[in-house]
Amino acid sequence: MMLCWGSTVEGQLGIGGAGDPVYEPRSCQAFNGRGLKEVACGGRHSLFLLRDGRVYTCGSNRCGQLGHDKPGDSPELVVALDTQKIGVVSCGQAHSMALNEQGQVFAWGAGGGGQLGLGTAEETVPIPRLIKKLCEHRISQIMCGNKHCIALSKDGQLFTWGQNLSGQLGLGKGEPSTLSPQPLKSLSGIPLAQITAGGDHSFALSLSGAVFGWGKNSAGQLGLNDKQDRSVPCHIKFLRSQKVVYISCGDEHTAALTKDGGLFTFGDGSRGQLGHDSTNNEPLPRQVQELMGSEVSQIACGRHHTLAFVPSSGLVYAFGCNTNGQLGTGTRGDIKSPLPVKSSLTGRLTGSPRHMSGPDHYAITKINCGGDHNFLLYSDEKSSTPPEDFRVTNISRSISLINDASLNTWRMKLLDNTDSTITNDVILLLSSTACWNASFLDERSSSSIPCSELTQLPRAQKLETLSNPEERVVCSIHQWFYTNSWI
Repeated sequence: MMLCWGSTVEGQLGIGGAGDPVYEPRSCQAFNGRGLKEVACGGRHSLFLLRDGRVYTCGSNRCGQLGHDKPGDSPELVVALDTQKIGVVSCGQAHSMALNEQGQVFAWGAGGGGQLGLGTAEETVPIPRLIKKLCEHRISQIMCGNKHCIALSKDGQLFTWGQNLSGQLGLGKGEPSTLSPQPLKSLSGIPLAQITAGGDHSFALSLSGAVFGWGKNSAGQLGLNDKQDRSVPCHIKFLRSQKVVYISCGDEHTAALTKDGGLFTFGDGSRGQLGHDSTNNEPLPRQVQELMGSEVSQIACGRHHTLAFVPSSGLVYAFGCNTNGQLGTGTRGDIKSPLPVKSSLTGRLTGSPRHMSGPDHYAITKINCGGDHNFLLYSDEKSSTPPEDFRVTNISRSISLINDASLNTWRMKLLDNTDSTITNDVILLLSSTACWNASFLDERSSSSIPCSELTQLPRAQKLETLSNPEERVVCSIHQWFYTNSWI
């Protein structure tokens, strides 16, 4: 089940044609009982992914971003993807992406900046097309900025493409915009947990909590305490001690969620979207004081607004621009500090199915932000859909680990001989520095340990204590084979 609010000027809420803004969450029943899995929101369009892998879209179709030629005021099936089982969807300002279960990426919509990764600069691509250059990699995450994209493969490689006017591709100073995916080699070997994109800036988060940002920084949205754009990934040192586990980006602001449920925001604060009771820009990450007494489990950034979900109270808090009702507070005017989103279900929404006290109570599963519109997914006690906690790493979307379980799986598939791609997959993963590093990543150690002593340590010892990445990988491989009696 789903609630929606905010701008409906292009039909992006899926509840009918253009009309006045929706200032309080309203029920959207288009997918009731149909197994809605995920929602992705663009500038003025929306994608809906069902559990059976089908994709529906609504909203603006000026650049073909809906993938069909039907009116955009209500969700319609993207027929061109009907033969695919889609597992992930993402939206940019006016383009769309879909990732199938085999790790292949399909793109459509606005392509003038190269953001579709198809090798062409067509202004409009109305039918989803396969990004062939990514086919030899199993992509696990795909994220869209306004006019650029980033993708993470199962073997830990990062790819970027599209517009690069502010360095948002991270490929280096003076590098031009690109029409097809390019490997971002500067982060090679670092095991990444999450990637995300803002308007013209990008972030990558490692499994150990290191935050890297690049691209536009005119409002301090990279958290580097200045306003200079970055053309290559930079380590956000201020966040190193905060144990960041999830990042969300708006047009020119950023929000970071910590392991203990803290919320930090930085960048453009002109509409109150940082939640600090001011309209000042913040070039350094700053914790949202009003939410310090609560544990936040989900965050989402729109163009100029932010949402945060506190499961203990079942409340979603909103702050920032409210021109189109995107805060859902029932009020008009921007809000500079967190205020609960209002709803007819207020008092009946909880953060966990365990807290339901009757058939009329519901558990929030996920919040989503678009440019100026939002969706809230929730379930009743009959549903088996668990609430999402962004502080928990999504294993299905993370890079592959090389361990007993994965080796046994590969061995069985090779013996079965029905998957023709398994040999190439195994070779890619076994030759991946990032996968080896991720496989031995666990509890932090503050001391540096010589490689010669490494094989005597418990297998879970974290190898980031070694300063040299190449040495770390060699030691990882040596330790793994040693402890598994392969050598």
